Amino acid sequence: MAVEFAATAARLAGAAGWLLHWCPDNFWAATPAELAAVLRAAAGEDGEAAVTRADLTAMQERFPDG
Repeated sequence: MAVEFAATAARLAGAAGWLLHWCPDNFWAATPAELAAVLRAAAGEDGEAAVTRADLTAMQERFPDG
């Protein structure tokens, strides 16, 4: 079981680094649900409408960085 986990974690960490440009800290801080959602979206399997520029602008106004 531990060998299976280690192999799967290594494969997923590699995919996250390559596809998402995540460093190891980002990978290990993400929950399995977060990683799955991001990988589904990156693969175009989300099924929901993409975020529009208007959506992004509204989020930036609601949650400013500074």
